[in-house]
Amino acid sequence: MGADNAQADQDEYPKHKVIIDSFRMDQHEVTNDQFAEFVESTGYVTTAERKPDWEELKRQLPPDTPKPDDSLLVAASLVFTPPTHQVDLNDYSQWWSWVPGANWKHPEGPGSDLKGKGNYPVVHISWDDAMAYCKWTGKRLPTEAEWEYASRGGLVNKIYPWGDEHINKGKAKANTWEGSFPNQNTAFDTFTGLAPVKSFAPNAYGLYDMAGNVWEWCLDKYRNDYYQSINSPDGIKNPKGPADSFDPDEPYTPKRVSRGGSFMCNESYCSGYRVARRMKSSADSGMSNLGFRCVR
Repeated sequence: MGADNAQADQDEYPKHKVIIDSFRMDQHEVTNDQFAEFVESTGYVTTAERKPDWEELKRQLPPDTPKPDDSLLVAASLVFTPPTHQVDLNDYSQWWSWVPGANWKHPEGPGSDLKGKGNYPVVHISWDDAMAYCKWTGKRLPTEAEWEYASRGGLVNKIYPWGDEHINKGKAKANTWEGSFPNQNTAFDTFTGLAPVKSFAPNAYGLYDMAGNVWEWCLDKYRNDYYQSINSPDGIKNPKGPADSFDPDEPYTPKRVSRGGSFMCNESYCSGYRVARRMKSSADSGMSNLGFRCVR
């Protein structure tokens, strides 16, 4: 488990041995239709549909952070809003917009809907939302180790779920960003945004979209140095992630792991479609490129 090539970030090291018990995994990401059944059955209201609680929010921020204007503390979510020109890739505010009224039912904000998108992955789902859905189905989120094992599809020391062939060579293998991120997508894979589940060939375990389309929540808390703490010649069995979370980029914000990359991933930006690539977000985060699948 862990870093496979020169693109690896420091939190993917060291490569280490893991032993896990057998499990079943959803073939594809949870879809809008599937999530709608859950909401209809339970009346569940997602994080993005609720007004943020400032008392909760400020625990994730540096001390003495001033309270935002009440006009900003409204039900909202992060929507990918591509600029018309090349921008500094270190400033993600250039392509993310905090959109009031954006949620799983209205993925681009008020006026957008899910018509014709029942078999697309549900997005704007927080970790808490994903956990609630999993509990309703009698399943759970995968651990980070389970997710990576499943993504590899039985291949060893390979970069992608399909092997080592570069993502931009040969036929389209996943829904990712081709061209210049974030302003120009050549749509080599025929999609510029989300794709219906099962639009690309599965890996050798019969799992679809283990690279690209949407990032997928995992059960584990995120620590940048977690792999260092568990590395052992004998391996670690069924790792459940660290006891606490730490991200040096945002040291006050506890985070959970997400995996697999999304339609926004590009070599120049995140190469998130690599099987070892790790991403992290606060548990209350919802975005237009973040979803999940379940295991049992």
